[in-house]
Amino acid sequence: MSSANDIVALTKVDKTYSNGTVASGCGKSTGLRLIAGLGDLTGGRIDWPKAAIEGYSDRRHNIGFVFQEPTLMPWATVFDNVYLPLKLSGFSKTRAADRVRESIGMVHLDGFEGAYPRELSGGMKMRVSIARALVTDPEILLMDEPFAALDEITRFKLNNDLLELWRSQNLTVIFVTHSVYESVFLSKRIVVMAARPGRVIDEIRIDAPYPRDDSFRTSPVYNDHCRRVSALLHEAMTAGN
Repeated sequence: MSSANDIVALTKVDKTYSNGTVASGCGKSTGLRLIAGLGDLTGGRIDWPKAAIEGYSDRRHNIGFVFQEPTLMPWATVFDNVYLPLKLSGFSKTRAADRVRESIGMVHLDGFEGAYPRELSGGMKMRVSIARALVTDPEILLMDEPFAALDEITRFKLNNDLLELWRSQNLTVIFVTHSVYESVFLSKRIVVMAARPGRVIDEIRIDAPYPRDDSFRTSPVYNDHCRRVSALLHEAMTAGN
């Protein structure tokens, strides 16, 4: 497991074949599911720092999960979509209302509580998905390529907002991405993975200080780290051919 308040990117090495298809199966999404308790280990172990603390039993209560698609209920309002995890935990809407509104505010969607998914942009839908993951006040946020389908401007904005949430909520974030640039911008640590067999190629620490903003994206430090990660990906792909 990552240490407290880390933001970790899992970056995948792809192999492109002559027909243009790209291999999958390095295990990045499977890793997230195992951390979330949604699958069974066939080997190794997942260590939880709180496992030895008396009264600590179910790690899933401390985890939020954001998928590549927003997976919102189209018939439900923003408020009801965010309320869903608390509803399933037995919280009445009255009891949960303040927490739901707080989570919606965290992703800058104040005033959209009564809107339906069909009335939202792609970026706004993803913000609702993030608010839903945050509503249970998790310690760990798992994110499986959540911004991959968004345009570059929206993606940059959500990257900035994610770092703001990470700092303000004292989260550990494990973030799956195919983007070298996104992984360097967000992360303290980057874990590079390769497919078939799924394996970790290397782990890189990004020592640039936080907060990071748009000026970091054009800095020599950022460019140096991007070149380093890109070179590692190239070496791994060459070695696998």
